[in-house]
Amino acid sequence: MSAIPKPPVPGPLNPSRRLLLGPGPSDVHPRVLAAMGMPLVGHLDPEFVAMMDETQDLLRYAFQTTNRMTLAVSGTGSAGMETVIVNLIEPGDRMLVCVNGVFGGRMVDVAERAGAQVTAIERPYGEVFDPEEVRAAVKKVNPKLVGIVHAETSTGAWQPVEEIARIAHEAGALIAIDTVTALAGIPVEIDAWEIDAVYSGTQKCLSCPPGLAPVSLGPRAVEVLERRKAKVQSWYLDLSMIQRYWGSDRFYHHTAPISMNYALREALAIVAEEGLEARFARHALNGRALHEGLAAMGLSLLTDPKHRLPQLTCVKIPDGVDDLTVRRRLLKDWGIEVGGGLGPFKGQAWRIGLMGYGSRQSSVTLLLSALETCLRDLGVSVPPGEGIRAAAAVYSEAAK
Repeated sequence: MSAIPKPPVPGPLNPSRRLLLGPGPSDVHPRVLAAMGMPLVGHLDPEFVAMMDETQDLLRYAFQTTNRMTLAVSGTGSAGMETVIVNLIEPGDRMLVCVNGVFGGRMVDVAERAGAQVTAIERPYGEVFDPEEVRAAVKKVNPKLVGIVHAETSTGAWQPVEEIARIAHEAGALIAIDTVTALAGIPVEIDAWEIDAVYSGTQKCLSCPPGLAPVSLGPRAVEVLERRKAKVQSWYLDLSMIQRYWGSDRFYHHTAPISMNYALREALAIVAEEGLEARFARHALNGRALHEGLAAMGLSLLTDPKHRLPQLTCVKIPDGVDDLTVRRRLLKDWGIEVGGGLGPFKGQAWRIGLMGYGSRQSSVTLLLSALETCLRDLGVSVPPGEGIRAAAAVYSEAAK
């Protein structure tokens, strides 16, 4: 007999219901949750293989690309970041990374671990890069790869990337973009923008649980991968092997997370049913209603309106208000989760997500009402009902 005593046996798992309005994960569509409970088949079963083909076609639609190498890596969005970098970077390669938030900084760390000679250019949190400053850095560094975050989750900043891609290509470099918070929430046009490599995550605007990382490599990136002199640093993330599993020969690489692949396939089907343009319009409308509502309550947003994401809003915490006190009450009394600030915004901002299934009018209305109550109870002067009225005006105007 084992000398280790048996621990208390817990009852059936029963998590509380939450309204996930933080930076991710987002609320999961009921159809996606149902898909995860479907019977397992083998990861080489003909039905699963056919579903993988469907998933690839749907991912190409979401990314707006015809890239052959478009697939889902088994891992979260950070695994997608690492996949792109370790496959395109060999030790000693030069990489330029644009850092205006936490996830640009993470890209630097991953690239350094892959052996890259990394040069980082920086903008303050909440700001975006001007193409000309990127051009100057590219000219100075002459990188093999330029990396930039399209939608910075730590700040809510929306970075235009099309001109930066042209600048990279003029210098003979590749460009890789992070669309973890962007995909299916704002336009992502990989072919039109001539992006060489892109990665994302499932838990943001796709409204799928975390666990897979959509990745796509264009022809220039595939050529770089095929001409590598050294093996990819990571066996598990080596796309030269993974693509053979997702390709026509279905060569075994690892056991895919079956239920997560079900979930992603269903989430992407929902995106296609709604249509990208309608989905972008929905996110834009709800984001605008939230922004107007917060402003009417006297709250300040930390990102320039010209470069503000609709699906991720960074709002300044009023002076004298404790971050955790408000977030804990939102969770306890209303079951609403919002995120705290990161980096220099830690303790100074809340991050509110309206992503995928969670981007709906009822989410906006409930959050504004609950937040007003929290702030007024803490002695903050908030005009009664003005946040709700401002949001309602946005919806009324859109309905005309």
